[in-house]
Amino acid sequence: MDGYVSIIFIVIGSIVALFFLLYVLPINLWFTAQLSGVKINLLNLVLMRLRRVPPSLVVNAMITSTKAGLNITSNEIETHFLAGGHVNNVIKSLISADKANIPLDFKLATAIDLAGRDVFEAVQLSVNPRVINTPPVAAVAKDGIQLIAKARVTVRANINQLVGGAGEETILARVGEGIVTTIGSAVSHKEVLENPDKISKVVLSKGLDSGTAFEILSIDIADIDIGDNIGAKLQTDQAEADLKVANAKAEERRAFAVAHEQEMRAKAQDARAKVIEAESQIPLAIAESFRSGNLGIMDYYRMQNIQADTDMRESISRPGGDQKKDRK
Repeated sequence: MDGYVSIIFIVIGSIVALFFLLYVLPINLWFTAQLSGVKINLLNLVLMRLRRVPPSLVVNAMITSTKAGLNITSNEIETHFLAGGHVNNVIKSLISADKANIPLDFKLATAIDLAGRDVFEAVQLSVNPRVINTPPVAAVAKDGIQLIAKARVTVRANINQLVGGAGEETILARVGEGIVTTIGSAVSHKEVLENPDKISKVVLSKGLDSGTAFEILSIDIADIDIGDNIGAKLQTDQAEADLKVANAKAEERRAFAVAHEQEMRAKAQDARAKVIEAESQIPLAIAESFRSGNLGIMDYYRMQNIQADTDMRESISRPGGDQKKDRK
């Protein structure tokens, strides 16, 4: 009985040891690699497990790249995996680029992948260009008419500019700026409506894809609508502003005239007050002259007669011949 138990333990231990040996020594992967023409050392596969790199990932990537005619080493694949890259995505992008005759090596592909861009999608975009629709761009021609244009920009990926290159937002901003500049330099809005391809030619000639991750293939004006008459609105606003300024200046002159009139009235009233004050001193001066003997009664009557004669002459000289009443 004890002999049977020992045999069972030996069998179980052998099976466990075999599975452990197969895990540590991935012979099946090594054998598959050899059949696929991939030269890789069995010890290297063991060391991959110690470095926490899945040997199956490396072997499958090498088999795929070798069958596609690419020369990629296991060390390069392992390094990219340890750096946090997407190995399968890079291998697929290299195969697609090779079949499409797009120059892309493993170093550039891994750099694009580690930069956070989808390198496989970039290769697909380089093979199949994409159309980007710009939002409505409003611009004003020199005659004051506003035009609202929409454009379709056909782009493809620029593989060499994917690392550090600007994105779609920069392309849209530059195209919008080019549309505004072109419409703004047109003498008349009719000129733009008659030749909308002029916008495409001018904008495309500016090299707007410089420093971006895309290459602009074409810019097509999809639609142009007539907006508001901005020039007329500006002239109307300017006229209203000028009218307000003129009204303000007129009100200022009126206020100054009123203040000046009030000042003159005050001066006239002051002058009349001084005359009345001076006339009130005349009877006192005459009385004083009587008391001092400098003026006699006859002299006073002669002075009154002269004054009456003067008033009569003034009344006769007035139009209509109105005469003042004799002073008492």
